[in-house]
Amino acid sequence: MNYQLHHLSHTDLDGYGCQMVSQHFFKSIMFYNSNYGKEINECFNQILSTIQNSAQEKHVILITDLNLTMEQAKEFDSKINICDKEVMLLLLDHHKTGEECARSFDWYFLDSDRCATKITYDFFAELFGKNKKLEAFVNVVNAVDIWLEDKPEFELGKVCMGMISGAREVNKIMFPEQNSQYLFSLLSEAQNYFTCQNAHIALDDAIHSIKKHFFQEANTHTNTLSNLVSSYNVKLLSKNRDKMQIMYKEYKGILTYNIGNVSVIGNDFLTANPDFDFFMDVTSKKTISLRSNGNVDVSKMAATIANGGGHHNASGGLLSTFKDAFIYDTIKNQVVTIISSKG
Repeated sequence: MNYQLHHLSHTDLDGYGCQMVSQHFFKSIMFYNSNYGKEINECFNQILSTIQNSAQEKHVILITDLNLTMEQAKEFDSKINICDKEVMLLLLDHHKTGEECARSFDWYFLDSDRCATKITYDFFAELFGKNKKLEAFVNVVNAVDIWLEDKPEFELGKVCMGMISGAREVNKIMFPEQNSQYLFSLLSEAQNYFTCQNAHIALDDAIHSIKKHFFQEANTHTNTLSNLVSSYNVKLLSKNRDKMQIMYKEYKGILTYNIGNVSVIGNDFLTANPDFDFFMDVTSKKTISLRSNGNVDVSKMAATIANGGGHHNASGGLLSTFKDAFIYDTIKNQVVTIISSKG
């Protein structure tokens, strides 16, 4: 296939299931994940920007498990038609709310009797051939996503659904590629339990170990999941520290978004990067958490920029003018502007 595939999908089991399917059939794929609303638009525009800056001339944008509004469908169709590159658009979905779009655009395929993962699998299996193991996974996703309680795969699907919804250890906004790798790893490992007796119970019992296995590095001593996750995230943050660097007066810090477990990850990052003075995490609820290595009093910083306060090395507040976004650079630009405006 002489095309670069860009696969945009939902952020639940069915959405990532679609991407597991495309990963089986294709080698050159860039993955994107989105919830509904304007996040879809931001992701689509990000894909178009990537395409415009690519040396590759031919591209396919595959959208799965996301139904578009008519306004979105018209906008995407228009942008594809005026793109400088050769771009093919294909949407595979099962939500009935997309019926009007499906009638209006030939690239919009809708079937409400199958989950999106099964639609995607059936579509590509027809072209490239079936795979027994992958089909078993698809049937598990289908059973739970369209709620087929009488199917033997239903309880197993419930466990997989909970595993994906609870897998928040890698942030998809800051590290989308690594987040996809993590979720694909969980789903791949989960399939090893599909043939066990009482498979849903066996998988449920194993999820904690499956997660630890992903974060456990070779030649590293065993540790708690929390510490393993922190170590993994600190290495990612350290690798991307220049991109994520912000300044407050003469002090240098790093900005994260919805990182979670700030006390552990923030302090571990500052220990590993002693030239950084503070760690700031901003959330979708506009709150910030601050940690310091002692060089800067973050209680004063919190009071200045976020009407907050706390302790010298640990504080928080609220960025009242912050507007949630879905791309890290957009989030960082906002925070930098807010800090600059507060002097």
